[in-house]
Amino acid sequence: MKRMIIAALSIVLFGSNAYTQETRKQEALFNKALVVYFSATGTTAGVAKKIAQVSGGELYEIVPQTPYTSDDLDWRNKQSRSSLEMGDPKSRPAIKGKKEHLSDYDVIFIGYPIWWNVAPTIVRTFIESHPLKGKTVIPFATSGSSGIENSVAQLKKDYPEIQWRGGRLLNSATEQTIREWVEKELKK
Repeated sequence: MKRMIIAALSIVLFGSNAYTQETRKQEALFNKALVVYFSATGTTAGVAKKIAQVSGGELYEIVPQTPYTSDDLDWRNKQSRSSLEMGDPKSRPAIKGKKEHLSDYDVIFIGYPIWWNVAPTIVRTFIESHPLKGKTVIPFATSGSSGIENSVAQLKKDYPEIQWRGGRLLNSATEQTIREWVEKELKK
C-alpha cells in the first residue's frame, strides 16, 4: 500500500512539474510581448488592454502631444485635423514620450483605428521614432467599416525592414477570440 501511495504521489508530482514547466515556458514567451496602441476614442484601447491581459505583455499607449477633439476627428470636414493629417503623406503628429528598451521585447503588437483605409499618421510617428528594424510586429485594428488588409499592406510597403505579420481586425472581439489569436501569433 505504501508503494502505491508513493507511486501515485510521484505521478502527481511529475505531472504537476511538467505542467509547471510548460506554464513557465508559455509565460516567458508571453512576457516578451509589448502591446502598443493609438486610440482616439477608446475603442482600440479596449482591445489593446485585452491583448495585454491575455498575452501577459506590457501595454504602451501612443499619446498625441495635442489630444484629438471630436471636431478634430470629423472625417466629413475636409479641414478637420484628422482630414488634414491623413491628406498629407508627410504628416507625423507629435507624440508624448518614447518607449525605451524595445530590445527587451521579441514581439510587438501595434494597434490603431482604421482612418481612410490605413493606419493614422500618428502610428507612423511611433514607427519612425522607435528602433523596430528586424522586430516582429503584429498589427491589430478597429474600424467602423474598413478591413485591416490595406493598412497592413501599406505598412509592409513603407517599412520593409520590419518583420510584419498579417494582422487582424478585432472589432467587438471576445476575450476568447483574442486569446486564441494571440496564442497562435506568439507560437509562430
